[in-house]
This record gives sequence, structure tokens and C-alpha cells, in this order.
Amino acid sequence: MVRRKKEQKKRPVWGIPKGIVLLATPEGWRTSVLTVEGGMLGGRLDVPINTDPQDARAAAAVMVTELARDFHNADVEVNWDPPQEPWSWTAQVTLTAENEPPSPGTEG
Repeated sequence: MVRRKKEQKKRPVWGIPKGIVLLATPEGWRTSVLTVEGGMLGGRLDVPINTDPQDARAAAAVMVTELARDFHNADVEVNWDPPQEPWSWTAQVTLTAENEPPSPGTEG
């Protein structure tokens, strides 16, 4: 009997995050992470349903920060926009200055 080599599963290639949508639903907190490449990752935020919105925003920011660090070795900053609805929040995610590529015309 011939045995096959076990293939190592590759980690999924996630895009660099550029935005977050956080929704409060009756089932719990839901997130969508928008990527620079045009993709979107969605899922449930791992916090209790009755979590305060400010704490849920902080948890979503930590999740995206860790995602960027783990998959892209990049540090990001999350800035929440003023809420348009009492159950929905959006944030802009930007690379920190140390991760940004050099400007054209500068040499380093």
C-alpha cells in the first residue's frame, strides 16, 4: 500500500484591511472587514451579545490589528467614523507611518 504525503494546509491569503463595518444584531455582533484588494471578510465578533458598543468597537479594532500583524507583518491604526445609525459603526484602517512605502522622489 502506498501512502500519500500529508499536504500542509496553507493559511488563507487575506488582503490588507482598509475598513471595518460593525453591526449589532439580535444574534450578536457582526463584522465585515474590507480589504485594499477589494475583498471582504465577514463573521461574528467573539464578544457577548450584551457588550457595550464602545467595547465591541475596541474588540473589532484589536481583531483587525492582529489580523494585519499576523498575515502581513504590518501595524495598522483603526479610526472609527461618527455613527450614522445606533446599531452600525464603520472605521477606516490605515497602515502606520513606519509601514508605508517611501514617497516617490525620496531615497532611503
